Amino acid sequence: QVQLVESGGGLAQSGGSLRLACVASGFTFSWGDLGWYRQTSGTGRELVASVTGGGDISYADSVRDRFTISRDDDKNTVYLQMNDLQPEDTAVYMCNAQVDYKGTSEWGDYWGRGIQVTVSS
Repeated sequence: QVQLVESGGGLAQSGGSLRLACVASGFTFSWGDLGWYRQTSGTGRELVASVTGGGDISYADSVRDRFTISRDDDKNTVYLQMNDLQPEDTAVYMCNAQVDYKGTSEWGDYWGRGIQVTVSS
């Protein structure tokens, strides 16, 4: 069974840094497009950063030049390095992945449960 597990969240002070990691397990073939989302009660779900299977990267305007997404396919892990954190970055962060778990190019869409990031002023 495909499972995504986030780690690295917690509390940071304004201007500080955190690195989130999302490790995927339960498949033996490949994964493709990856993304990090965040959600607050006020804003709903927002796409923060994404990286395609071909390595194309995009960021939300609110995090560009502060956050960096990267992937390590050998470890089935996608990272989100978050620098210069601000209180408005406080949210539950979720990773998303497309996975070809059967090796048949039948891509499934999977989500982690989410992890809290809190930034104090």
